[in-house]
Amino acid sequence: MLVSPLLPDPPHDPDTTAAAVPASMEAFLAGVSTRAFRFAEAGLRSREDALDAVQDAMIRMLGYAGKPAAEWTPLFWRILRRRIIDLQRRGNFRLRWMLQAGERNQDSLLDWADTAPGPSGRHDQREAYGKLVQALRGLPARQREAFSLRVLEELDVAQTALAMGCSQGSVKTHLSRARDALQKQLEDFR
Repeated sequence: MLVSPLLPDPPHDPDTTAAAVPASMEAFLAGVSTRAFRFAEAGLRSREDALDAVQDAMIRMLGYAGKPAAEWTPLFWRILRRRIIDLQRRGNFRLRWMLQAGERNQDSLLDWADTAPGPSGRHDQREAYGKLVQALRGLPARQREAFSLRVLEELDVAQTALAMGCSQGSVKTHLSRARDALQKQLEDFR
């Protein structure tokens, strides 16, 4: 059974770490689905493409069910990252082709902020989340990936390096640059 990338994440327990091993592949995919969708949507800026990327990554992940569960997290993020890059390249090719044909492509940015009415606190959270997403979208791809995997997904440096296909030093460099850029972009929002 495939898991929809729109299922809510289970409640986050701060006492558990990212290294907790899921009981089954289905549980793993259910736990990572929403975060994976958000990660893909930030990179692709298209809801439909993000859904496709996450679904493809989940389907490919099923082929690795025999691997130890401790290896699933970096493997999944690496698969998803590669799928996002493939879709970005395909989109760039299409964009160049359409522009050469004289057509214009309007890239609409989706606002991730939840628009449901709620108390003041929820409004502030949505506003802060929207600002963070906008700032993340402004980062170069490698910095955005390093920040998302290391900070938001709480992968360790080694897992992040494996998922990104680079050295641990590169992860630290990209993460440092991303934090500096985000701090500059978000300092007015505090």
